[in-house]
Amino acid sequence: MRILITGITGMVGSHLADYVLTEHKGVEVHGLVRWRSPKDNILPILNKVTLHLGDLRDLSGLINILNKVRPEKIFHLAAQSYVDQSFAAPVDTLDTNILGTANLLEAMRHSKSEAKIHICSSSEVYGQVRADEVPINENNVLRPASPYAVSKVGEDMLGLQYFLSYGIKTLRTRMFTHTGPRRGSVFAESTFAEQIAERELGLAKGPVKHGNLDSVRTITHVKDAVRAYWTLLEKCPPGEVYNIGGSETITIGKLLDILKAHATVPITQEIDPARLRPSDVTLQIPDVSKFEKATGWKPAISMEDTLLDLLNYHRQRLKALYVK
Repeated sequence: MRILITGITGMVGSHLADYVLTEHKGVEVHGLVRWRSPKDNILPILNKVTLHLGDLRDLSGLINILNKVRPEKIFHLAAQSYVDQSFAAPVDTLDTNILGTANLLEAMRHSKSEAKIHICSSSEVYGQVRADEVPINENNVLRPASPYAVSKVGEDMLGLQYFLSYGIKTLRTRMFTHTGPRRGSVFAESTFAEQIAERELGLAKGPVKHGNLDSVRTITHVKDAVRAYWTLLEKCPPGEVYNIGGSETITIGKLLDILKAHATVPITQEIDPARLRPSDVTLQIPDVSKFEKATGWKPAISMEDTLLDLLNYHRQRLKALYVK
């Protein structure tokens, strides 16, 4: 079997490649990368995967890659995934996520691909839900509250449309917050962990800076997330959409408290107005019963272990970079 992962150099893409190589021997792992994509996350497996230079904005290049690889499964994970950046660069976000996805689906159509494709949407499509809509199921109204969320609505609906119009074997997921090693430092829990690690190593002083601490989330370990994605294409019928997320609910403030409790030095905190968004999504609790019923998947790694994994990742990364 051959699979293609777009975004293979990112947190989720690299963990998915690790998972497939470890748990599904004999599967050929191919990845779509841009020439400038940093490869730090996949350095240990570079000799085990086949990388193809390309760009989601280049339809002809995507057609060539699909004709060459002929993957049986495609995991479309590449995206501009940072909500705050989408406010600063909305057009680039829409271009990358919506037009990029349209190009990939068009490439599948033109190359007559029979692959199953996972379209990675986001819980952000639901926007700010009402209290009586929690837990959020797949039929909930979509109220996107950021350019990123709008781009994911477009990506999500394109996946449905190409299934309905052309029979492309799309499956869509709306993954709720997931994190772990390799998580970008622009995301709340990761920047908290990084700031704590900096203070432990004497690389920074002062309080940990934060934005809104009242938002409610569930947290899934990235290793549980990629196991869910593999199971999705193994067990679920094309055309469907599934919520995936954790079972433990927490506020961002409590999440910071857990990380502080694992710190080896005293940690104080301080709000940073620059970290507050023009509009925020403060209540994200998923109903994942549809996916669990279809696949039997459940998260295996606890929230606390997930956060400790993230903190240890930043400790090790910063120590390797700066401590001689």
